[in-house]
Amino acid sequence: MIDEAVMRFEEKAIFNLRSLYRRHGYLPYKMSKFEEYDLYLQNKDFLVSDRVIAFNDTNGRLMALKPDVTLSIIKNGEDRRGVKQKVYYNENVYRVSESTRRFKEIMQAGLECIGDIDLFDIYEVITLAAESLSEISDSFYIEVSDLDLVYSVVSGVCDAHGFVTRAMECISQKNAHELRELCESFGIDDDGYGKIAALISLYGRRAGVIDGLCGICGAEQIEKIRLLSEMLDHSPFADRIMFDFSVINDMNYYNGFVFTGFIDGIYCGVLAGGQYDNMMKKMNRSSGAVGFALYLDRLDDIAADGESYDVDCLLLYGEHTPLSRLQSETERIAAGGASVSCQKEIPEKLRYKYTVDLRGDGNA
Repeated sequence: MIDEAVMRFEEKAIFNLRSLYRRHGYLPYKMSKFEEYDLYLQNKDFLVSDRVIAFNDTNGRLMALKPDVTLSIIKNGEDRRGVKQKVYYNENVYRVSESTRRFKEIMQAGLECIGDIDLFDIYEVITLAAESLSEISDSFYIEVSDLDLVYSVVSGVCDAHGFVTRAMECISQKNAHELRELCESFGIDDDGYGKIAALISLYGRRAGVIDGLCGICGAEQIEKIRLLSEMLDHSPFADRIMFDFSVINDMNYYNGFVFTGFIDGIYCGVLAGGQYDNMMKKMNRSSGAVGFALYLDRLDDIAADGESYDVDCLLLYGEHTPLSRLQSETERIAAGGASVSCQKEIPEKLRYKYTVDLRGDGNA
């Protein structure tokens, strides 16, 4: 039996997530700490941070401490018709921490479904993302977007590469003012501007967003997102999964459905995922792929709040305290399920709930 009281916050999270992913048929994936540096150099825009720790191996090859797991899974997999590779991982990655701005060893958890994927796999991955966040906090939500739909609307107004790229940026920033200026510079009328601007304001509960899409998209464009929403209606986390078309990832790597997970009290997303078929093609793979990563370093504030004490009891004893008395009191406290730290003085930074002071025992 594992005593969760002795586990760190992220260790508890990892333990629960492993059990969750195994129940849904995902198998553990292990990898080396090192990969060839070129793998990350060629795909730096795919990474959370493009700064990588590199070194020369004994054979002269330039290697890197892994800043990411997904790229290695793609590199080491194979394409088989009708088959899906379903893996989960919890691995230490090495990159610049957002909180310290220094390189840090960070525990990252996530899963990947690679192969002949369909809408059910996308639904399952989004639902597992929601359940993963529920293991960490009761106050969370996920925002889902459809890059294919957004691209279709934008390029339908104007398919010039410069316009599409900048319009997508305006949508991701929810910047209607710059979008208006962009449309005017390309000679786009109010109707065209209105269709794209509607994507900025369409977010929130899924049914309402779909109703709003009907005014700017054809039935075929909406069909896939409608089907996904109907499937999500049966999820226990249905009310925590929203649609928001400002969630836009780099389309050189991502396509289709993408999503971001948030926890109340943390300013940035703690989970990111989606379909990355374009990434697969870039790495000469023919399969589809969907997955997500949970960034446990962003949960430090929650961990600090949740673990307000280092120990339950601070037991103080002196030079003359009988050892038998110290032993029996320690055993009594531990038998009651509490943790205890025996000290002669109060440590400066130790956080404890209460004290038992035996320093007077045995003194004349």
